[in-house]
Amino acid sequence: MADAKVIPFDDDRSRGGAGGTGGAGGAAPRPSRRRGAGSRRKGAGAASMGEVQSLPGRASAKDDAPAPGGHREPRAQRPREPVTDGGDAGGGARPETDGEGGLDRRVASGLAFLRRRLTGDYAVDDFGYDEELTDQVLMSLLRPVYEKYFRVEVKGIENIPSEGGALIVANHSGTLPMDGLMMQVAVHDNHPADRHLRLLAADLVFMLPVVNELARKLGHTLACAEDAARLLEQGELVGVMPEGFKGLGKPFADRYKLQRFGRGGFVSTALRARTPIIPCSIVGAEEIYPMIGNGRTVARLLGLPYFPLTPTFPWLGPLGAIPLPTKWTIQFGEPIHTENYPPEAAEDPMLMFNLTDQVREQIQHTLYKLLVQRRSVFF
Repeated sequence: MADAKVIPFDDDRSRGGAGGTGGAGGAAPRPSRRRGAGSRRKGAGAASMGEVQSLPGRASAKDDAPAPGGHREPRAQRPREPVTDGGDAGGGARPETDGEGGLDRRVASGLAFLRRRLTGDYAVDDFGYDEELTDQVLMSLLRPVYEKYFRVEVKGIENIPSEGGALIVANHSGTLPMDGLMMQVAVHDNHPADRHLRLLAADLVFMLPVVNELARKLGHTLACAEDAARLLEQGELVGVMPEGFKGLGKPFADRYKLQRFGRGGFVSTALRARTPIIPCSIVGAEEIYPMIGNGRTVARLLGLPYFPLTPTFPWLGPLGAIPLPTKWTIQFGEPIHTENYPPEAAEDPMLMFNLTDQVREQIQHTLYKLLVQRRSVFF
């Protein structure tokens, strides 16, 4: 991967992504997740999570050998803790907390997790995605913000397929990319098939020291057509936010007005992979940091796409960086299927333009609909 040529989704430097990304019934058994083609065990001397270079796998041939047709057999599912149906609207099922037996199981699970981390007995894929760390730690850190602070309500989760690749396209806003992270938690905690969302992030994300490592472990990868195509071919859910920095750093006066989606690079990738495109509309992120100004001079000095000026930042110092506790709604729309198009459709610029416009209009229409239904920004 180190020598792979990066092909951006858009024609500018503002790439989409997290930094730029059946009903709620739980009776059916959850299928095991699929791991990427190059998943490997992290042990002594293994490469850093931030490295993009692929390393040969150390898992057994029985577990990782590709099946006929290029697909991999699903790996064995790890035992899951008992869950209950409690929780806030939009939140996922939580581990059992009552009784001494439940406490013993959680303690044993936590000790086993620590032992695997210390001995290196855990797996990451070629992109640096650490599924166990994401499930056990990172999602647990994001979940209180999702459930208690932004009180996210999720709609249309049944529009996300239970298996196979799909491209989720969402609007981007909020000055900081909190919307991509909340969308990841929404899919992780609410989808009945226990799916994970892999976000395409801007190159700036992978230039920041600590953010780079955390983004890789959460499953983020560079917003380029090659990485997106690999993930879709592996049957992953891929999230992209085509507005990129244009949407993330737009002024508060332009809230909920979608910016340009580029030349439709994400549509071309979905057509080649023959995977559905799922529009996603997020309401609530626009108001967490109302951007009333842009310090362009400071932004140039710091090498940033913009420097936000809000009613609280930078005037209140670190306190001004705390987002406002707005009420969020995330709605996944009906999928736009691409499998019926011929292979050469990915090279048709008029078709890509029409599909891009269709996705954009569907997201914009849903945003207006959700805004009309919203009674308050905060409640």
